[in-house]
Amino acid sequence: MTPPLSLNSIAERLQGYDPQALSAKHVNDFLAQLVQPVREQDSVALMQAHGRILAQDVVSPISVPPHDNSAMDGYALRGSDLKTDRPSLLKVVGTALAGTAWPGQVQAGECVRIMTGAIMPTGLDTVAPQELVHVAGDTVQVPPGLLQAGDNRRLTGEDLMAGQPALRAGTRLSPAACGLLASLGLPTVPVWRRPKVAYFSTGDEILSLGQAPREGAVYDSNRYTVAGMVQALGCELIDMGVVRDEPAALEQAFRDAAAQADAIITSGGVSVGEADYTKAMMQKLGDVAFWRIAMRPGRPMAVGRISQGERAAVLFGLPGNPVAVMVTFAAFVRPALQQLMGWQAPAQPLLKAKSTETLRKKPGRTEYQRGIVSTNAAGELVVSTTGNQGSGVLSSMVQANGLIVLGHTQGNVAVGDEVEVMMFDGHL
Repeated sequence: MTPPLSLNSIAERLQGYDPQALSAKHVNDFLAQLVQPVREQDSVALMQAHGRILAQDVVSPISVPPHDNSAMDGYALRGSDLKTDRPSLLKVVGTALAGTAWPGQVQAGECVRIMTGAIMPTGLDTVAPQELVHVAGDTVQVPPGLLQAGDNRRLTGEDLMAGQPALRAGTRLSPAACGLLASLGLPTVPVWRRPKVAYFSTGDEILSLGQAPREGAVYDSNRYTVAGMVQALGCELIDMGVVRDEPAALEQAFRDAAAQADAIITSGGVSVGEADYTKAMMQKLGDVAFWRIAMRPGRPMAVGRISQGERAAVLFGLPGNPVAVMVTFAAFVRPALQQLMGWQAPAQPLLKAKSTETLRKKPGRTEYQRGIVSTNAAGELVVSTTGNQGSGVLSSMVQANGLIVLGHTQGNVAVGDEVEVMMFDGHL
């Protein structure tokens, strides 16, 4: 395996890189070169494979469907027997059921009663739906002009042909993908190991749940939002609780995390003016850069690698404010963890919606405002803010169903202007 690049080497590759005024694009470009995917495989039963990342291409061992079959209940016939100027009269000579081939022979002017999914009898290529025909005894009358040859027939391999790729490595196994693999008769599937992500909050002002309130202290909400976001992605969480602003405690926490995790996420301790124990320990134990990102909310962030023995974990040092933690996770940590997982995820599309209010924005930074997206009477997507955009107003993230993304060079937004929206999708 190619050895990982140092942070300085990555920075030298990025034109315009400035750690004191880093654009959101530069952050993602940097992280794309920093993070190396996990390359250890597991083989899991298909019932336990949902949400996992496929480690190898899956080539279809069979054709799906394996035979031409009927797409509905009705009557299988030859398309050449259909009349265009008058009703077609056909004699029913048997019934084809799903799960077994009908053994008989069908002559011109004859048809077979057929059930959905049943194999098409030899020589027949069209199915007349039962609701479109008139049946009298053993005779079926098909009105003219309703059918064409080949209608309502599923072809062999219409879904997948034997020997063709069914799913590519790097695919996240959705319910549909798991169903597709089941249709191929595959009981197990090769997947990448789930990355292990260690998290701890830092700060003497942080209270764990169950502790009594005290003046100047706040309960640790970040631990629960980060845990939820990490687990929703499909990573394995290592919950390390709250670590005090004490050098020995911080060093032990980082060493313990790096010894067992592929990535470490912390919150707090990376802002200008804060106690420097966290920063000092990051620098002591790893190759770390401290950024001031041109964004709101979020700005301070630390990234790098923390080493322990032969292991090195990717580090994400997030700001301490609850909304800033969630925004920086959505904008930067989430795509980086997807890369760590080996998930060949397409870039999250940004929707266009019309703003229902004036938004103040200074060029030179990217802003992520909490938004509520809905549809107006004209069927257009519209978006409004949740109100107070303070980085400590966590209730606004509960009210929002997306983030209004105001780009680096963008200025003020007027009522009716289109803006980009990053919709929440269950990972926040």
